[in-house]
Amino acid sequence: MPVIQSTEKQLELLARLMRAEAEGEGELGMLMVGNVGVNRVIASCLDFTDIRTIEQMVFQSPGGFEATQKGYFYQRARELDKRLARRVINGERFHPATRSLWFFRPEGGCPDQWYGQWNSGRFKSHCFFSPSESDCPQI
Repeated sequence: MPVIQSTEKQLELLARLMRAEAEGEGELGMLMVGNVGVNRVIASCLDFTDIRTIEQMVFQSPGGFEATQKGYFYQRARELDKRLARRVINGERFHPATRSLWFFRPEGGCPDQWYGQWNSGRFKSHCFFSPSESDCPQI
């Protein structure tokens, strides 16, 4: 059973985001980006109180994803990309992105906090940040 509702078009949008943000991190890195996206749709807290759909999450402004400003994001989703997006929509979670709402790629090491949110770990070049359970109990 999916943890968020999606149409085929929304699934493809998430798949394109995952590829554009983390293709260089491999399938696991793409899945973690997908976790962050799904978490933002589920969350009703912090910067995500009005985010309820994949479109709103992908194109959130301010606070959205840098990849949406690049041409690569607008290429068609591949079957692999869609298969990975389906996995996170269906609820698969991957540490350190299990409860994360943010990630970024620092020049050096991961800071302990980023905009007041705690580092939950690093995968390859991306650092992931998660809210406290009391701030975001939904995820």
